[in-house]
Amino acid sequence: MEMRHLGSAGPAVSAIGLGTMSLMTTNDERAAGELLGRALDAGVTLVDTADVYGDGEVESALGRLLASRRDAVVLATKVGLPMNGDPERAGGSRRWIVRAVEDSLRRLQTDHIDLYQLHRPDPSTPIDETVAAFDELRQAGKIRWAGSSVFPAEMLVESQWAAERQGVAPFVSEQSPYSILVRGTERAVLPAAQAHGVGVIAWSPLNGGWLTGKYRRGVAAPEGSRAASGNPFVRADDEAKLAVTERLARIADAAGLSLMQLGLGWAQEHPAISSVLVGPRTIEQLDQLLAAAQTRLSAATLDAIDEVVAPGTSVDPRNEGWSSPALAAPARRRVAS
Repeated sequence: MEMRHLGSAGPAVSAIGLGTMSLMTTNDERAAGELLGRALDAGVTLVDTADVYGDGEVESALGRLLASRRDAVVLATKVGLPMNGDPERAGGSRRWIVRAVEDSLRRLQTDHIDLYQLHRPDPSTPIDETVAAFDELRQAGKIRWAGSSVFPAEMLVESQWAAERQGVAPFVSEQSPYSILVRGTERAVLPAAQAHGVGVIAWSPLNGGWLTGKYRRGVAAPEGSRAASGNPFVRADDEAKLAVTERLARIADAAGLSLMQLGLGWAQEHPAISSVLVGPRTIEQLDQLLAAAQTRLSAATLDAIDEVVAPGTSVDPRNEGWSSPALAAPARRRVAS
């Protein structure tokens, strides 16, 4: 497994990381433990979760399953999305962060979190407060590094400035959706991350299954897939994605690759990317993903992909993970007194 540094100040992490949002979706704890063990044995060192996954259930399971191998992983979790839908248990305020970290430490059965990330931007809290709160946890030894998730470029830069102003440790990482179908981060987020020494962790590199070839024109979505479950962002009848993936499949065929190999090989190519998260539900899926992740693409293949999805564009912008409240009507219009 290739190892890469998480930005200029973060730890070394495996080029492929294990995302755990779906870890307990179809697995009991024994099966989840087997999958986790298989990933670690294959050289995966980055294990990423969040407090909100199963309202703490996934963190609790990981705490039990990683007990004997805790020192072998860079354990990352996230804070900020509402726990059990409660807006009072959410956000990037110091009040919530210092409380939530204690809950995560208890569930994860560890005395420190390696990488603690703000799950989504919180425009209602000054970024100075958020950055300072994370550094307070770092100085207390409760976390080692802090990071962001789905930050637009301007917030990524602002967080770096906030750390500099206060003389505290900056965020070392940004976690962004990134795939052939979702290239919006190339416009500004990835260049900003490179300029400030921030490592980028890519999630959803296969765009919810679209780059596995499971969704095809005129064929019902496979049972158990995200599209079959009614996910509004993964529709098996999405004409734009059907047209694009058909063209990408032809590029993969010409290169002697599967669509999955094309997608995972591509996601690792950008120099700003430190690690790419995969989220298998079974050991069989994990093995397929890890094998596909070894793919390296030729310049000709990369150029052909750019012809289908231009750099900096997303087939469905909703897949970029966050929309600024500045786009909502109240923020765009003066209201007459």
